[in-house]
Amino acid sequence: MRHLVSPPAYSGEAVTHTPEAARRPPSVRRTAIRRSAPPAWLISLATIALAFLAWIAATQLGLVKPLFLPRPGSVLKAFADALDGRIDGAPLLEHVAMSLLRVAAAFVLAALIGIPLGLATGLNPTLRAVLDPFIEFYRPLPPLAYLPLVIIWCGIGETSKILLIFLACFAPVALAARAGVAAASLDQINAARALGASRVQVVRHVILPAALPDILVGLRIGMGVGWTTLVAAEMVAASTGIGQMVLNASNFLRTDIVVMGILVIGALAGAFEFGMRRLERRLTPWKGKA
Repeated sequence: MRHLVSPPAYSGEAVTHTPEAARRPPSVRRTAIRRSAPPAWLISLATIALAFLAWIAATQLGLVKPLFLPRPGSVLKAFADALDGRIDGAPLLEHVAMSLLRVAAAFVLAALIGIPLGLATGLNPTLRAVLDPFIEFYRPLPPLAYLPLVIIWCGIGETSKILLIFLACFAPVALAARAGVAAASLDQINAARALGASRVQVVRHVILPAALPDILVGLRIGMGVGWTTLVAAEMVAASTGIGQMVLNASNFLRTDIVVMGILVIGALAGAFEFGMRRLERRLTPWKGKA
């Protein structure tokens, strides 16, 4: 005699066997992944250490000639000579100070002009149609292409150097500010207007905070482009500056000084980038939290 087993009664609720990790909220899963991975600073430090060890091994074993890649000791000696002013007749701090002054002046000008102009082009389609062709035309041009024109216009003094770096920084800052205007929610703008906010108040309290993350990214990009343009700017009759020191060293095949100058420029640019990231986290703590 067969025993018929009746199926279980349907309770109206689907029985699911979802893993515990999949039922967690996305933010909890991301936190768990971050905790399981090693810290980012530790990975970066290990990468730098491996690259330095590879540099030592390649130069000590003779895999690369000193003309193409000097030994770390030679670069360190060049750094000490530069500090004492035995290179180009001026101490390294003077070269660094002049380069910092040029980049900082151009960067401040790019921020003071580029951010308001970018916001204006994002808010006014007519102004955007007028200025966008000019910005998009010169933005992909390398600075060396219009360097002779800048020299003809402004001479060989500090104005031409700062103007060249300014033109390189301006386009990323203005375009980032313009793109940030689109981040403002139309509901927030309408709500502010319904509460009686003027156009200036809407821009200040709604559009500018929404565009701030994009503006800070544009400033970071502009700062990086400014440092890459420094060497081109200091080609113009400069007596001091890190770029000028590197160019002079390249004429005499002093690869140790060239590498030392590259490391100094990279360290300064990295310090600026680190500061901009800290500023970004401070001014926009909500970024990436959604």
